[in-house]
Amino acid sequence: MEKRPLSKTLSGVIAAVATPIDENGAPDLKRATDLARYLLDNGCDGLNVLGSTGEATSFSRDERKAVMDAYKKNGLPLERLMVGTGAASVSDAVALTKHAAELGFGGALVLPPFYYKGLPDDGLVNYIEALVKATADTKLPIYLYHYPQLSGLQWHVPLIKRLRESFPSRIVGLKDSSGDMAFARSAAAVGKDFAVFPSTEACLLDARSGEFAGCISATANLNADLCARAWRDGDAAALDAAVTIRKLFEGRQLVSGVKALLSHIHGDAALARVRPPLAPFAAADRTAVFAGYDAVRAKKVA
Repeated sequence: MEKRPLSKTLSGVIAAVATPIDENGAPDLKRATDLARYLLDNGCDGLNVLGSTGEATSFSRDERKAVMDAYKKNGLPLERLMVGTGAASVSDAVALTKHAAELGFGGALVLPPFYYKGLPDDGLVNYIEALVKATADTKLPIYLYHYPQLSGLQWHVPLIKRLRESFPSRIVGLKDSSGDMAFARSAAAVGKDFAVFPSTEACLLDARSGEFAGCISATANLNADLCARAWRDGDAAALDAAVTIRKLFEGRQLVSGVKALLSHIHGDAALARVRPPLAPFAAADRTAVFAGYDAVRAKKVA
């Protein structure tokens, strides 16, 4: 399978990689780096580390830094990884973004500061300006993370345009987890050099045509090989199988479900652990999702 070259900004199939948890409730750094390497070797062009699927907001600043450090120490290709650095506290966001820049990550994925709702655009611009200034020496690319269902705030299109005008060399893209494809297309229309990643692999054939930069998907932890065939070869049958796996989680808890299915795929019960406030995947859901996944894989898409 021939790989498409990565552009200056990230592109292609990007898994929102899960963060394994050890028996004490802390990030399991060995399992985390092993999973990352596995995904990069089996279909992913890049990874989103410490995003929503990675339970970033459930970890302390030091725990998040420790995960970043482990990726660096274990020789993972940080230029292919974007890391979540958004936080409710601007000082935490600055510290995390600066750390990511110093380690050499390919980009920072930034949630808006999510506690205060109804913020004026000026406040959000000031927040991003603080991150830009803190990483001015490295010019770390910044990707906006649009997930209004969880953050309660929007990187709406006029605000994106304002940020691009204010920081033209730094605001390079957006991950859209809203599920609103009309919004994703409006964001992508901001500029040909603005990389938009919907959170579903269902968009990959549209992305091949240039509409999007790729996808950043939680379920790419589970179906990266199929997603890669869709992205690199335009394989519609592989994409159908990948989307079928994604649909197994409709109406179910996504993060705990992804981790449960990872434990099934890799034969490692520890991969199913989640950090409070998340709860383990329900037993009935496990049975249904495991059976559905095994059925898709048994078909061996040609």
